[in-house]
Amino acid sequence: MKRTEFLKKGIRKWKNVLAVTGVMAAVALSSGCQMNKYEKIELSEISEEDGEEEGRKAKEAESQKGASGDSGQSAHEASSSPVKAEIIRETAPEMEARDEVVFVDATDLNVRSFPGAQGAVVGTLNRGEQLKRTGYSQSWSRVDYQGRECYVSSQYLTTSQPKPQETETDVSASEGASAAQAGEIGLNPDWKYADFSKIHSGKAVLYKADGANRKGKVVCVNAGHGTSGGSSVKTLCHPDGTPKVTGGSTAAGATTAIAVSSGMTFSDGTPEAKVTLALAMVVKEKLLARGFDVLMIRESDDVQLDNIARTVIANNVADCHIAIHYDSTTNDKGAFYMSVPNIASYRAMEPVASHWQQHHALGDSLIAGLRGVGAKIYSGGKIDMDLTQTSYSMVPSVDIELGDKGSDHSAASLDKLGNGLADGVELFFKN
Repeated sequence: MKRTEFLKKGIRKWKNVLAVTGVMAAVALSSGCQMNKYEKIELSEISEEDGEEEGRKAKEAESQKGASGDSGQSAHEASSSPVKAEIIRETAPEMEARDEVVFVDATDLNVRSFPGAQGAVVGTLNRGEQLKRTGYSQSWSRVDYQGRECYVSSQYLTTSQPKPQETETDVSASEGASAAQAGEIGLNPDWKYADFSKIHSGKAVLYKADGANRKGKVVCVNAGHGTSGGSSVKTLCHPDGTPKVTGGSTAAGATTAIAVSSGMTFSDGTPEAKVTLALAMVVKEKLLARGFDVLMIRESDDVQLDNIARTVIANNVADCHIAIHYDSTTNDKGAFYMSVPNIASYRAMEPVASHWQQHHALGDSLIAGLRGVGAKIYSGGKIDMDLTQTSYSMVPSVDIELGDKGSDHSAASLDKLGNGLADGVELFFKN
């Protein structure tokens, strides 16, 4: 058999399997919200006596490419291979059986036809709404929605009735600055955990998007460092006084940490605090242009707000909190976020216990956004770290490291990183 005829015959077999698979998928979707587990279907190697040598050579080439870690094969090449093709569908996560009442702790929470961001949105829920949960995994919960079996993100469900959020009128009537009012916002001493702060005379600034695309979401952009005298003051690592469970700038076992460190210095002599501020200003403009309100923790070289004060202000004014940092290594390692350590005692401590999954969802979204613009990503995009910020956060919150001492921090680089972070924020609020 000639090579051309062999290829054509293989492609015809491939198309036939795709047609059958498409019908099966359509039937599954038409049956309602519930989807069966997805399967990985391998198409067997095309074997013809006259084409056996061609198949062997192509398969060896494919194997060598896989062994070298080369991911440069185009989608067209992968889908038209006459030797081996696969249809891969996401496998539904294994779920613990549950029979319990849960409440929504979010606004505009998507209800999906199957567990994944690609699942069709069949409805939305708001804070306080009640559901029956029949299955649970760390990422997704199976629920009874309007008599059908559907899925929602587990991180936004709670087994206790959440407290209603203050309305703009309620907040305006309270002491201190209001999340409903653009302008300076200081630390309200009545806010939870405010009394743990040691440096809090400074002000953050809230900016409101003014276009028709305004989303009604506030993103706290926290340019790391930049508090004069912060390194000479210490605050409790955890609100319950327990010691740190991982090392870092403060060793594991310590109960107090520097209120705000001064940061490192880039290889070219530029202080980290100047670069984090420059990037924060870029991110602010990009988020405002996309319709997000922005809470800027600092817009100058010095703001008298320690890490606890910054976190508590974000807790009470913002819908998420992004602290911008660079690492102290020197090899241009790429971006990653500080994830919540998988240590039972830490994940059981409040407010970590109620919010750590939200922190991870935000971090994963930011890394996805950065990866999408071609930013360098370190390892899997996250490193476990017990941070003061995480230990006091009551909204989705991450410390994201955009590189290290050896990283490019030119205007062009900051613009690319700003686009990636803004993309990540959009992705987070879409899920």
